[in-house]
Amino acid sequence: MTPDTARDVQAIRQTIENWAVWRDAGDWERFATVWHPEGVMMATWFQGPFAEFIRVTQEGWAKGVSILHFLGGCSVDVQGDRAIAQTKMTISQRGMVEGADGPVLCDVVCTGRFYDFVTRHDGEWKVLHRQPIYEKDRIDPVDSSARLQLDPALLATFPEGYRHLAYIQTRIGYKVKMDMPMLKGAEVQALYGRGARWLAGGALER
Repeated sequence: MTPDTARDVQAIRQTIENWAVWRDAGDWERFATVWHPEGVMMATWFQGPFAEFIRVTQEGWAKGVSILHFLGGCSVDVQGDRAIAQTKMTISQRGMVEGADGPVLCDVVCTGRFYDFVTRHDGEWKVLHRQPIYEKDRIDPVDSSARLQLDPALLATFPEGYRHLAYIQTRIGYKVKMDMPMLKGAEVQALYGRGARWLAGGALER
């Protein structure tokens, strides 16, 4: 790795870390700065331009929606003014679900990766397209003595990699996208192909 590439990788990692810290802190003004003007966010519950993502996230905050992020290792492939970054992450969402004795406050934790198309814009690295990869998840009551009573038929309809996350999001009124990339399968292989073609200079396939 050349010194210039090492500096680019560090700058990209800083952008990704800022995304998580500023978004979860509700620092919306600085959060907007990590995005390319044409930046798009893909998630189970939202797909669209970053400015709209900020707006609906703020609305969710006002209603008590709690979604937080934690980042792990990061791998970055740089090609000129383009890069693909893959960052291990967890998504943690808190909400109410059905219990044997009434509604139960639960945490859903989903493990996966952020797969980011990152590009240099006005001399700085910005997120152009973020596509999470959902690998596995689980649901736990905040009170460990509480007993859950989930709808097994509904739970079974959701993709395995984000089954419980989709369940809790559906229960609070979101429409969940059902074909998101997971650890294995056609969707994640297609994502890898899109990333490779874009990194090689091709058009971004949204």
